[in-house]
Amino acid sequence: MAKLAAFDMDGTLLMPNHQLGAETLNTLKRLQDGGIVLAFATGRHHIEMRHIAAAIDLKAYLITGNGTRVHDINDKAIWRRDLPPGIVEHVLHGHWDTRASLHIFNDKGWFTQHDDPALLNAHAFSGFNYQLTDLRRLPAWGVAKICFCGEHADLRQLRVQLNEVLDDSAHACFSAPGCLEILPADCHKGAALAALCDHLSLSLDECMAFGDAMNDREMLSGVGHGLIMGNAMPELRASLPHLPVIGHCQRQAVSHYLTHWLDTPHLTYSPE
Repeated sequence: MAKLAAFDMDGTLLMPNHQLGAETLNTLKRLQDGGIVLAFATGRHHIEMRHIAAAIDLKAYLITGNGTRVHDINDKAIWRRDLPPGIVEHVLHGHWDTRASLHIFNDKGWFTQHDDPALLNAHAFSGFNYQLTDLRRLPAWGVAKICFCGEHADLRQLRVQLNEVLDDSAHACFSAPGCLEILPADCHKGAALAALCDHLSLSLDECMAFGDAMNDREMLSGVGHGLIMGNAMPELRASLPHLPVIGHCQRQAVSHYLTHWLDTPHLTYSPE
């Protein structure tokens, strides 16, 4: 039986309106009351996730920034990775053939030069906001990740450009069709979850995990029981064809699966 459950947020635990459904929240509390360790594994910032966890009254470990930060239930940092300053400088001062907006994430928050209120729709519950600034004036050290937001086709072309110049110290990954992220090498949710398991004296085989995007791939493939959302990116499903696919986040499929797992584990689960 799994001892830890790790959840991606957007497109997985959250509904398309970026809200946590009441049914899902009740199921998470059942897990916690039953002694299952909870971990939220997300691309969102630690500052925002700290607020969300407190608001829904759950003692969860936080894997944030797509694996660049891990905090325990008392908000103590137990893992961190930063992009090399040279990579940050290169991306910030480079000339990229793209219409995508550029965003920087460090321990102080989210920074951009591009004022786009539509991006804040995903953060309405927490009230987390970007800070408008000249990105070239930001320090290159202490940067957890860099993100480009735009149209998927444009971002795919941008990834080709980035891959030509990124060295072995960083890599580019889609966290959503409209979001391309640059992360430190060998830094992803899977590596962060492994670090958390070491901290808790657990093995990855004792974990289950849920996700919907390519930034979840390493986490889903590394645990004892990985589950893919029905609304997942096609690339994720194609890369992990052996993993089961459950229902859509709109219908709170994670809650339905876990309720079945808790109440009737001897029966085969059938997605909606």
